[in-house]
Amino acid sequence: MKLTYARRMSRLGTESAFEVLAHARQLEAAGRDIIHLEIGEPDSATPQNIIDAAVRALNDGATHYTPAGGIWEVREATARYVTQRTGVKTDAGQIVLTPGSKNILLFALLALVEEGDEVIVPDPGYPIYRSLVDFIGATPVSLPIRQENDFRVAVDELASLITPSTKMLIANSPQNPTGGVLTREDSEAIAALAIKHDLVVVSDEIYSRLIFDGTHTSLYSLPGMAERTVLLDGLSKAWAMCGWRLGFGAMPVDLARRMETLMINSSSCAAAFTQWAAVEAFESPESDRAVETMVKEFRRRRDVIVDALNAIPGVRCHRPAGAFYVFPDITATGWNERDLAAKLLDEVGVAVLAGTAFGPHGAGHIRLSCANSVENIERATQRIATLLTPAAIHN
Repeated sequence: MKLTYARRMSRLGTESAFEVLAHARQLEAAGRDIIHLEIGEPDSATPQNIIDAAVRALNDGATHYTPAGGIWEVREATARYVTQRTGVKTDAGQIVLTPGSKNILLFALLALVEEGDEVIVPDPGYPIYRSLVDFIGATPVSLPIRQENDFRVAVDELASLITPSTKMLIANSPQNPTGGVLTREDSEAIAALAIKHDLVVVSDEIYSRLIFDGTHTSLYSLPGMAERTVLLDGLSKAWAMCGWRLGFGAMPVDLARRMETLMINSSSCAAAFTQWAAVEAFESPESDRAVETMVKEFRRRRDVIVDALNAIPGVRCHRPAGAFYVFPDITATGWNERDLAAKLLDEVGVAVLAGTAFGPHGAGHIRLSCANSVENIERATQRIATLLTPAAIHN
């Protein structure tokens, strides 16, 4: 039998980091020395106190189904965390816990967006935004994120993209792949547009604890926004818990109930022991110290990689204010970003991502993750510099 696939499958994209990682692992298996700057995952271990909390939960019987939206006590702890971080009184009924934060985005789209509606997505931006908007039959509209504006949203340009068909805006600060961070003034202007045009906002704040310069302003925290915002967050980045698969959203109560129904129809629930581990992450001073240590180390790595890249002829690298990525402009080297990314991996063993993996406006850029040691970052940038000598410039 030849399977015939639904048309929607042709609209579903992918995440290039995992494809590049798979190729890099194949090269390693063949004996190559590969420096991994492609994957968006902290290289540190989950803090021990969080691991211990999960083990205690398992030993105490946290091996069963939980309510679809999450264990009530954990939702209460998450609500306290959101309240403390945003200043907006948030209750447990507004929280949904899911196995990974991508589910919050997917469920928000399924619950709120019809086929043909327009959804504004950052470009370059996390590729799953556009992929899922396409998948559900809505129309993604690119919002350019440019280096000359410190990789922040140009509010006037955003305003020009809003039409009567616009239903949702996806915002991300600190931003993947650029590390751009919205100022408070940016956030207030975006909020004003959302209120004026009655837009739903999905505010992806997964990197909100990883700020190097300035402060984080949550769109959810601004007046009039909690009622129209889905705050998307999770434990993967700040606490190095990517493999634990626990995301959460804060949103209006009625939408949370709809998301619980979607959970019942898909994953049933997030794993019980990971939920209890989240309480330790949110409420332990030891966990806060671990985040502070991580931020300090990533700031150090950011400075090393930015300075090294800017010393390479033809490379222009903005110093990001948050997250753990850099997004240098390589246009002046003469290389196409996809060709350069392939050459760096195959010839000198440095795994990076092409900027266009994050949208058309990523052309002329590559993304490098700072989630590796300073020693490896220095080795990687030396290899990049060696490749990008005048004699090696690609025509």
